[in-house]
Amino acid sequence: MILHTHSAGTGEPLVLLHGLFGSYENLGVIARALADQWQVINIDLPNHGQSPHSHSMNYATMVTDLAETLDSLNISQCALLGHSMGGKLAMAFAITYPTRVTQLIVADIAPVSYSNRHQQVFAGLNAVKLSEITNRSAADRQLAEHIFEKTVRQFLLKSLEKTVTGFRWRFNLTALQQHYNQLIAAPAVTGQYPGPTLFIKGAESDYILPEHRPAIIQTFPAAQAKIINGTGHWLHAEKPAAFTKLVRDFLLSTHTKI
Repeated sequence: MILHTHSAGTGEPLVLLHGLFGSYENLGVIARALADQWQVINIDLPNHGQSPHSHSMNYATMVTDLAETLDSLNISQCALLGHSMGGKLAMAFAITYPTRVTQLIVADIAPVSYSNRHQQVFAGLNAVKLSEITNRSAADRQLAEHIFEKTVRQFLLKSLEKTVTGFRWRFNLTALQQHYNQLIAAPAVTGQYPGPTLFIKGAESDYILPEHRPAIIQTFPAAQAKIINGTGHWLHAEKPAAFTKLVRDFLLSTHTKI
């Protein structure tokens, strides 16, 4: 399956992968900042944004989709950056195709299984009566019955789209619910990615913890880590300048000519 992409800049390719419930636009600020030195390919993951919907969704199928998408763009090698679910996909792809990934950057996620953190999000999304609402404010009020954090609601509402027949979610809510346990599981691939790897953690986030270090080092022996103070899980959105600097410095310091 070929995924929707948005490209900017020229140079060696850098592929960006967003997280759950998002779209390529979530990493747009980062993409624009890095397009001065790289060809930045920002991708909508399956069942998200403008990419095709599918009844199945796991990291193995998404790795295949990503490989087919890069093949369609004639990209044989690239640097790869992923946030959250996109970070797990980036890790799975790098392990599966280590020679295709020149550098790997993982934002606030580890190669481990997580508990269910999105019960309220799914409850809120299912509470929105898409056939009845006439504007985003109405959707926000319905979301707020289950999701109290305004920033989370604003993030989700970015994927609410008005069509000629009414409102719809751009992500495939049914598929995300059905396959959620596979998405929070550790990437089901074995092996190592020996290339240069950077994990970036939000200081106030609990997605990367000290007990995750053995799993990280075992699979990514060249891994290094950086922490951005004053940020949570959405570290790239909370402090984009600091995040971009870490990414740029890492890419330039570990660069080897393709």
